[in-house]
Amino acid sequence: MDVLSEVITVGRTGRPRSAYVRWHAPWRQEFASVPGSAGFQVILEGSCWLLSPHAAPLPLGPGDVLFLPHGTGHTLGDDPATAVTAPACTPDDPELPGPFMSDSVDRLGQGGPVTVVLCGAYQLDPSRTHPLLLTLPDVIHLPADRNRHPELHAAVQLLASEVGNPRLGATAIVPALLDTLLMYVLRIWLAEQPTHGSTTGWAAALNDPAVTAALHAVHRDPTAPWTVAKLATEAGLSRAAFARRFTSMIGQPPLGYLTWWRMTTAARLLQTTEAPLRSIAAQVGYTSEFAFANAFKRTHGLAPGAYRRRARPPHHTG
Repeated sequence: MDVLSEVITVGRTGRPRSAYVRWHAPWRQEFASVPGSAGFQVILEGSCWLLSPHAAPLPLGPGDVLFLPHGTGHTLGDDPATAVTAPACTPDDPELPGPFMSDSVDRLGQGGPVTVVLCGAYQLDPSRTHPLLLTLPDVIHLPADRNRHPELHAAVQLLASEVGNPRLGATAIVPALLDTLLMYVLRIWLAEQPTHGSTTGWAAALNDPAVTAALHAVHRDPTAPWTVAKLATEAGLSRAAFARRFTSMIGQPPLGYLTWWRMTTAARLLQTTEAPLRSIAAQVGYTSEFAFANAFKRTHGLAPGAYRRRARPPHHTG
């Protein structure tokens, strides 16, 4: 897998949640801050405003996409002057009937103009969050433009159809479409960042062929015995020039990133599989279980076995 494909899949925990919600004006909905999550809002019909105490109100229209990579609290409303009409919403609200909610009932509106929003959230494991996500702004706004971004528009329409009218197979289809939507958002945002003359940051790195080649090599085969010289060959640069460029853009040396990625992959395997430690060590490039355990403890502060026990508490019966 390439680095962008794994940004979300490696850090996500549990299943994403989504909802298809219809409001009649006047309405104003708060969305609580949820650290350790990533959320999105897509305006499907009508219009509304993104309201924040730290920024001017932002008008939104059909097809506009908001991505909130840090779970930042925010508010949507039909008008900046409308008062709050409902309690703050959270992804783990016990009143939500399931992970994919279709809500066409206007609970508090007064028959005004309709706004339909597709919203959702990913829960992320902070110990596995990719540094790319940490560098993103609190809110990414992609205005509707089906001519420039037809693939994003198509993903939105498919997702809206499945969440708005769940049918047989939706449990498998919706998570895949959520991943697709998020990948398109990240791809478009990264491609649109001004990187001319920039020498730092993930947006610059993923628009730099040499650094991207090295990153893809690491993600394609993390078990390989990579050295700075071998990664420089993948990048098509001298060893010294590659090391300087990689470190300035990514914020850590090539082998530091390699170790972080191996240990992040190992953490995911410990949490999601029953594989023995020697097998996990081999899957992340270590021939010695002892060396793997030492590296893992340096990164996560716990031995692999203790990390697995903490992440997966035993079930009690009786």
